[in-house]
Amino acid sequence: MKKMAIYEPAMCCETGICGVGVDPELIRISTVLNALKKNGVGVDRFNLSNAPMAFVNNQTINKYINEKGSDGLPAVLLDDEIIITGRYPANAEFVDLLGIPESYLSEPKTDKDGGCCCSDGQCC
Repeated sequence: MKKMAIYEPAMCCETGICGVGVDPELIRISTVLNALKKNGVGVDRFNLSNAPMAFVNNQTINKYINEKGSDGLPAVLLDDEIIITGRYPANAEFVDLLGIPESYLSEPKTDKDGGCCCSDGQCC
């Protein structure tokens, strides 16, 4: 599976979903990433204020920040290549770029017996 990472500008918390007047795009992206995680698809997410070393340690994003500054964030990397800057991927782009079913954006994956994948036996 392809490896995706999202490098975001500095925000008040890891997701940016805090305080008053939360950006609806941050709510969408958090919801999508949570659904992907529940379906076994990991997308790394780095916030400049909470994970600055991720920006330093990744040569691709480090070069981008040094050339363009943080104004071009978020930046989306796929297999360590920058593919989107200045915005988050649309839901359809997640599906296409990661090669996953559209249902992964909203439905938890079930185990082979048709049950839910959570350890407590409940649906996630």
